[in-house]
Amino acid sequence: MKLSLDLELAKSYTSTSQKARVLTEGWVMNEVYCPSCGGPVDNYDNNKPVADFYCKKCIEDFELKSKNGKIGKKVSAGAYSQMIKRISSPEKPNFFFMGYLDTLNVNDFFVVPKHFFVSEMIEERKPLAETARRAGWVGSNILFSKIPKAGQIFYIEDGKEIAKENVLEKWQKTIFLKKVKKADAKGWILDIMNCIDALNKKEFTLADVYSFENDLKVIHPENKNIKPKIRQQLQFLRDKGYLEFVGEGVYKLK
Repeated sequence: MKLSLDLELAKSYTSTSQKARVLTEGWVMNEVYCPSCGGPVDNYDNNKPVADFYCKKCIEDFELKSKNGKIGKKVSAGAYSQMIKRISSPEKPNFFFMGYLDTLNVNDFFVVPKHFFVSEMIEERKPLAETARRAGWVGSNILFSKIPKAGQIFYIEDGKEIAKENVLEKWQKTIFLKKVKKADAKGWILDIMNCIDALNKKEFTLADVYSFENDLKVIHPENKNIKPKIRQQLQFLRDKGYLEFVGEGVYKLK
């Protein structure tokens, strides 16, 4: 996979934003494959409301968010109301995220499957000041801290390419989330996955996850039975092959 952006694609443009769009979209077209089936991605016509790219083979849609520099903990995502509407729609796309350096080399590139998106991952920004051209406009950010590690599938990380078979395998590992339609049910699953990520270990105990009880109470104040809910989600993740139950309250990430 070539990591440098092709300057020739943008030589006829003068606008910095247009150059960035042409360079980053051109790179995706030339270098990126569909994480679902491994086939090539193609671009939609400009200003397509659904997405930027699609896979002809498995009909997955993708939207690209890119920035000059490291991606960090959040990325701008446009108008808040529109973003909430989009991720609530059955037609929402998967998202590609790219961070490129001043040298115009891609440093990070990953995909977040659409089945990982819930409204809690979208941060509402402060309205623009009255003196701004778009006074009162409310933007949004996508918070990566709310997305489990399993939902951030890297093609390139810190300038190093990840093997294609690993990308495809990671996509398939969480495909079961597509069938979870209720927002509350999905929210609980993702919260437990984030708790497991925070433990930062391959093998952990039920007691380890119980240590997040107070945090989960804050997120889900309506639920008065947090520990049984934790056990339920761990069992679900075990049944879906995300976890392995070792025995005596011990689990292992697969």
